[in-house]
Amino acid sequence: MTDLAPSELRLLVAVARTGSFTAAAEVTGTTQSAVSHAVRGVERKVGAVLFERGRTGARPTPAGERAVVRARQVLRQLELLGAEARGAEEGTVSGTLRVAAFRSAAAVLLPPALKGLAARYPGIAPRVLVVPELGAGTVGEVEEGRADLAIATLDDDAPTPPGMVVGELLREPYVLAYPSVYKEPRGLPVIDWPENCSSYTRDWWRRQDFLPKATLEVADDGVVLSMVAQGVGMAILPRLTVTGPVAGVTVTGLGADGPTRRIVSVATRADAKAAAPRELVRLLRGVARETLA
Repeated sequence: MTDLAPSELRLLVAVARTGSFTAAAEVTGTTQSAVSHAVRGVERKVGAVLFERGRTGARPTPAGERAVVRARQVLRQLELLGAEARGAEEGTVSGTLRVAAFRSAAAVLLPPALKGLAARYPGIAPRVLVVPELGAGTVGEVEEGRADLAIATLDDDAPTPPGMVVGELLREPYVLAYPSVYKEPRGLPVIDWPENCSSYTRDWWRRQDFLPKATLEVADDGVVLSMVAQGVGMAILPRLTVTGPVAGVTVTGLGADGPTRRIVSVATRADAKAAAPRELVRLLRGVARETLA
């Protein structure tokens, strides 16, 4: 196969991101015909149709989806090649670090860790993607080449994602949160959220006779906590969601046998060895210890 140029890879990514050759032409500063011609050229080189063309735009085929992922990864490695080579010559670390995290990790763990990272490597420019832990979740952002490091939740028996390095950050306990106007929560409905649907709480949940079957589902754990504060119901929440006193909410532990969830860092093998991601993981572990102390 004839080698692809970086400019061709950028066009593939642009078409996939914008959903049409015309829009890709606008963001890349070229013409629709030039984009169309370039994509046809790439398809000839790789020997597969990469985009379905239609009145509604251009959509990646299965082959195109894989090609776009690889294109993102190659472009990122080219970017890092330059940054790391300059850093080695100048004795510095610089460039963009893309981190994908679910809401509570982004709100609680990342800020102090990023502050520490900036003190160690002021040339690093972090970009944080807040991604729900649904479907592929934060790990999917790394797998798709949109993030360098993910803060993710993984089951104990979950296999390591192919080609990735997983690092343990913390074992997060769950707590019971209920409106302070009640002496105890029995009889209140349970408030839940979609990210919790495959939660590590479920086996424990089924064994608790005080938890009613009636539930109210809302957008995320932050909304759950707000609903509890307003007296709507009670909730079983991860500890990071409730890191300090919340007006109108009583928070209690669930005992030694209570549910926990495993929070990890996930990166490609190459990124896991890079200085900035490695330092951020170290800092995240320290923040996690202090937060749960």
